[in-house]
Amino acid sequence: MSTVTLAADTNQALGLAQYAIDFMTKASPSPEVLERTNLFFTDACLCGLSALALGTNAPVLLRQEAHQYATPAAGFGTLGGVPWAGACVRSGVPTFGSTTDVQVEKAIAANAAAVREWDSNGTNFGYNPALGHTAGEFGHNDFYAVPLAAAQLRGKDGAYALKGMVLVDEIRGRLAEVFSLKSYKIDHVVHGAIASAATFGAMMGATPEQIESAIGMVVAHYIPFRAIRAGKQLSDSKGASAAISTEAAILSVKRSMAGFMGPKDIFRNPEAIFRLFEGPGQLFQKTSSMGTGIPDAKSGNAHASPFDLVLSTTGDDFAVMGMHFKLGLYEHQSAGALQGLINILSANPHLLAQQNGDAISKIVVRAYEPAFGIIGDPAKRDPKTRQSADHSMLYLVCTMLRKALELHHAKPGAALGWKQLMLLPHDFGPAALHDPLTRQLMEKMTFEHGGPDFDAKYPDGIPTAMLITDDRGSTIDSGLVMYPGGHARNHLGNDKVDRDDILAHKFQKLGELVTENPKPLVARFSNLAKKKAADVAAIMNFPLEIKGKFD
Repeated sequence: MSTVTLAADTNQALGLAQYAIDFMTKASPSPEVLERTNLFFTDACLCGLSALALGTNAPVLLRQEAHQYATPAAGFGTLGGVPWAGACVRSGVPTFGSTTDVQVEKAIAANAAAVREWDSNGTNFGYNPALGHTAGEFGHNDFYAVPLAAAQLRGKDGAYALKGMVLVDEIRGRLAEVFSLKSYKIDHVVHGAIASAATFGAMMGATPEQIESAIGMVVAHYIPFRAIRAGKQLSDSKGASAAISTEAAILSVKRSMAGFMGPKDIFRNPEAIFRLFEGPGQLFQKTSSMGTGIPDAKSGNAHASPFDLVLSTTGDDFAVMGMHFKLGLYEHQSAGALQGLINILSANPHLLAQQNGDAISKIVVRAYEPAFGIIGDPAKRDPKTRQSADHSMLYLVCTMLRKALELHHAKPGAALGWKQLMLLPHDFGPAALHDPLTRQLMEKMTFEHGGPDFDAKYPDGIPTAMLITDDRGSTIDSGLVMYPGGHARNHLGNDKVDRDDILAHKFQKLGELVTENPKPLVARFSNLAKKKAADVAAIMNFPLEIKGKFD
């Protein structure tokens, strides 16, 4: 393994730029890293395609918007009359299921919004104890449209695109380990936008100074707050946050490459978000579900950023290897509870004896902060939108329990695992949101904060315990679930699952929402490292029918 350290007292924006450029020419991620990244990419694409096929609002709207920005069939684009990427072999890139090239930032925005819509693609929790980098910021694998578009614009092959995907995950994943945006009510997509600017610039042939300028513009001009995730019922802004920030990042790169000069050395800028909130002379007190207080600076230098940034260049230890898969549609903070439910039901089928759930009298889930605050919000006891339902611990657990009751009575003795009980899009449709049995089960459930013992185990794991009391007064305890199915450290715990088998089932079920035979579709996005430039150029060229309106 080899790493690059960008010290707190250096110009980290310029350092990131040089790292990204060097990465694309010199880095050697292991085959395991490339394979894992490709699996996350395939997962993201199937999530996005199914969201479009079912006519979800924001992805369809942004795709339609992108198609208003069609580019010429030949040549490359200009900005203010200046070629921004002379190495381009095409003027734009397509959205999912299209042969029409559009402005690259518009295509990326549309594709990223589709990928994120179900909230079912990969997740990171910003945890690297080996380096003491445990800021615990969230993040998601929403940004693969960026390196894919760069490869398409430049006529590169799948190996080039895949390497860019490792790069974008590495930068945003390592930033999530050292700086908690959520502690200051800033949305986690900022890390992804910075990573997108660095990756796109490096792949498109920008200079280090141009990339530094683009990163400076992202941080100075485009900071989204978690207001988009607040409120009793969530909106399209929640799912499209990564898309909108990435659109801005790509525009910033284009402007920088055309000659626009953004702020330099943005990580050490005393009035940009990093030093503004942390380090010497910070103006705002940190507030977090993990506690309060102003953190100590990591450097005595008054002109330093609050953190060192360590980035991998070779071997296995890349950020993507610590990221987690979702085995269905749910907020990842609920994965421990869902695993606990599967464990209890599989071992105690008598709890399903009554199809109306009357064999269960009480359900209690205990978990850590921030899970308790995010998906235990009292407003989410009565979710009225899909976006709120997938952030409601009560709804998620009780919907899976309802599916178990239905399956047990339709097929007595059937297995009750992740594949059989997988939460899928129609489990969040209008009928499911108001299913009377789900709502009845929700009345039997409470969600409690597990206290300091639970909190101390996050973000290493997803510490959760479930207790179900049957109609005879006996209580069954799941025990502590730390590494549920899909978690990067699942193999270290007591709840080991066959992740790849479950993901194959997920791809099949989501693919069936797009086409009768999903296997060719899954294959289109798999084995990227061996795809030729012509395959990458045509990767979006397949039929895509939008079937009505889901929401």
